[in-house]
Amino acid sequence: MKLSLIVALALTLAAAVLISIQPAIAGSDAASIFQVVATPNDHFNNGLLAASASSPTDIWAVGQSTIHFDGTTWTAFPAPGIKGDNTSDLAGVVDISPTLAWAAGSVNSGEANPGQVILQWNGTKWSVFPGPKFAAGDQPSVKAMASTGPDDIWAIGSLLGDDEQQLFFLFEHWDGTAWTATTSVSGDAFLFGASADATNDAWAVGFNGPENDDSNTLAQHWDGTSWKTVATPSVGSGANQLNGVLALAPNDVWAVGFSTPVAPPQQAATLTLIEHYDGTNWTIVPSPNVGPNSIYQSNRLFGLTANSPTDIWAFGSYFAVGGSGHQMTLLMHWDGAKWSIAPSPNPTTGGYLSDLLFAGVTPSPGNVWIFGDEDEAPHSATLAIHTTTGASF
Repeated sequence: MKLSLIVALALTLAAAVLISIQPAIAGSDAASIFQVVATPNDHFNNGLLAASASSPTDIWAVGQSTIHFDGTTWTAFPAPGIKGDNTSDLAGVVDISPTLAWAAGSVNSGEANPGQVILQWNGTKWSVFPGPKFAAGDQPSVKAMASTGPDDIWAIGSLLGDDEQQLFFLFEHWDGTAWTATTSVSGDAFLFGASADATNDAWAVGFNGPENDDSNTLAQHWDGTSWKTVATPSVGSGANQLNGVLALAPNDVWAVGFSTPVAPPQQAATLTLIEHYDGTNWTIVPSPNVGPNSIYQSNRLFGLTANSPTDIWAFGSYFAVGGSGHQMTLLMHWDGAKWSIAPSPNPTTGGYLSDLLFAGVTPSPGNVWIFGDEDEAPHSATLAIHTTTGASF
């Protein structure tokens, strides 16, 4: 399930709506310390969902496409089963070195229809790598990856069991020898983000309950022995969801997503949701929004990356106020005291405006890359923005 959930633009969209949203886009572009960097597009759809780096000259960004930065140029590399056809994508990637990287996601087309796929990079090409064994009819789905080293890699997601169609949390681990899977009954709950800062300290986040209805935030923690649910707060009476998590230390963990003030059938724009874990409890940290000046102008956050505990970036998208379904990039910065909105580029041109940010990496101090997709109808393209100029804006 692609997280962007982009609303189709009606062909009869009034020109007045386009005029009303263009000034905000132009203003944010002019002041942003981030610049759009040209990236290749080798498929019909090329959105990027995850990123990882071993150094400033070894960066991977993956999704419906698989691209690599060598310090000078971004290059697209083929990946088995990933064809940019909206039936397959890589939702997680871990970059260990120039000759070793892992990626995982889903392939749901073709005669084999393998479902989950795990890929390994050997310095030359991506190849399918044997993953955990599941029962016939089970449907595993990986949504994120995290790692503390070459022998400690997590892939997290969901498993829909063939027996009674029961849904499970899915935690897959690489110990340097083999991939193994652990599951636990999740009910109606899903995991979307993962991060780890030690072999006994990893997090996975998502939501529990009917999506876009009355769901609540969800966090699972690995303590070196087992995965356990840790209580997280939700806001309002509508849907709450965590999409990304960043573990900086056992007592310094951030998670981002969105909340909804009211539950259906009432309508309201979703609001940014940022939570922090201090080693004991998760608490909500105030975060700004663009507007909302209508029920349509939703704000959502999908991920984080950090220079330091006092220099963190969160990113996602916000919708146009007029209900057109247009989306623009949303970028926020933490300076150690508060979150504030930072200007960010929106490179899409033409009548359909849809720029989203999903993943980020900071391979060296001040060197921040953030990735996503821009929708140049009728297909999506890779989107990369970059800064080396520090956090001031």
